[in-house]
Amino acid sequence: MSRNNPWRHATLGLGGNLGDPPQAMAQALHALDARPDCRITAVSRLYRTPPWGKTDQAWFFNACAEVETVLDPETLLDTCLDIERAMKRVRKERWGPRTIDIDVLTFDGVNSASEKLELPHPRMTMRGFVLMPLADFAADLLIEGRTVREWLGNADVTGIEVADGDPDWWRKRN
Repeated sequence: MSRNNPWRHATLGLGGNLGDPPQAMAQALHALDARPDCRITAVSRLYRTPPWGKTDQAWFFNACAEVETVLDPETLLDTCLDIERAMKRVRKERWGPRTIDIDVLTFDGVNSASEKLELPHPRMTMRGFVLMPLADFAADLLIEGRTVREWLGNADVTGIEVADGDPDWWRKRN
């Protein structure tokens, strides 16, 4: 981060499988974009994905976004969690059903681990439902020495399908 340009890039993963997940993700993106300390600069296509981890539940919708922010990584995470809470996200079980989930995936090349946040996201390179949308706008982004495109080449993408091929899908939902 330079003194002349305090804006830094982060990538986010969004998903959900309760209610109207595409609407919830669009609402979350609008909420971030409306803040003076964040601006959405890229959004993937919208994907429909089979459940992962806990498979006896409804399919998910997933997308990724790039945000420019003046926030530090943990404050960005807190902001995303505040948006989830405002949208009535309830955390009952790991990998369980949810209305909205927002994960901070990467933050301007930062590698760090705390109890609160690990960057890059520790399981993102194994998840096709993260890598496929992320590759829509950040295929050459380096994660742990390999590009998103390279990680995607080894990921299980079985059943993942494009639900909306327009990267502006989120702008059309208010």
